[in-house]
Amino acid sequence: MFGTLSEEAEVKVPASKAWALYGTLEIGKLVVGKVLEAVDVVEGDGGLGTILKLTFKPGSGFPYYKEKFTKVDNENMVKETEVVEGGFLDIGFTLYRIRFEIKDNPNDDTGSSCLQKLTIEYDVKEEFAANASLVTIEPLLGIMSVANEHLLKSN
Repeated sequence: MFGTLSEEAEVKVPASKAWALYGTLEIGKLVVGKVLEAVDVVEGDGGLGTILKLTFKPGSGFPYYKEKFTKVDNENMVKETEVVEGGFLDIGFTLYRIRFEIKDNPNDDTGSSCLQKLTIEYDVKEEFAANASLVTIEPLLGIMSVANEHLLKSN
């Protein structure tokens, strides 16, 4: 069973500034202690193939999962990660992918704001289909909120 969730929001900073945060390891450093307990680099430097171990705060549902950067497109400002260990894979999911996209705001001719789009794509084995209800975009909205607050303060 395949599914998707997505959310888009405007932030009052240029797309290049938002991408400098979302397109790098800086986003992980920013949310430690706020949304996540820890973010550890297992392998890589933030580019394609980087693997992170995300440790969640107690009561968050999963103790941890590891994700791999499967796409880092600096030109189009798109980053995709897939869970490669733990988390959703332990409860019957065969795919759990997160996509961050930063786009110029088409309604802003000044270039002083951008759109951030977050998408979750998942696939779960039929016998575990009930677990699809556990997928929520709320943790990503928490990350986006912390990131936007940081971007606005540093603008």
